[in-house]
Amino acid sequence: MNRLGIDTIWLDLALFLFILLVGHILLGHFEDYKPKWRRILKVIIGLALFIAVITAFGRFWGWIFFIVWIVVSFVIVHCWWLPKHGINGWTGEPREKYLELVGARNSNIA
Repeated sequence: MNRLGIDTIWLDLALFLFILLVGHILLGHFEDYKPKWRRILKVIIGLALFIAVITAFGRFWGWIFFIVWIVVSFVIVHCWWLPKHGINGWTGEPREKYLELVGARNSNIA
């Protein structure tokens, strides 16, 4: 395997973490009620799953798993579950109702 080429797991990990970074920068305000340790744990678990799938099944299936996970979670949460509870799946409004639904109003965080 060529360490400087594109056929390396390090490129996949860097790209995966870059995508997560952009996601957290653009969408992190929707999870600002969660403690930081939980948000970090979510990244670690996601990275571990991604590495496990790549190691077990290959790069192609690792990326397929990641893309399918994102699409399915978007459809379930943003297109079905949030609108079912009267919340805009794109903007998370009304914010108070969103925080109540996700349980942030029951904690000392929000």
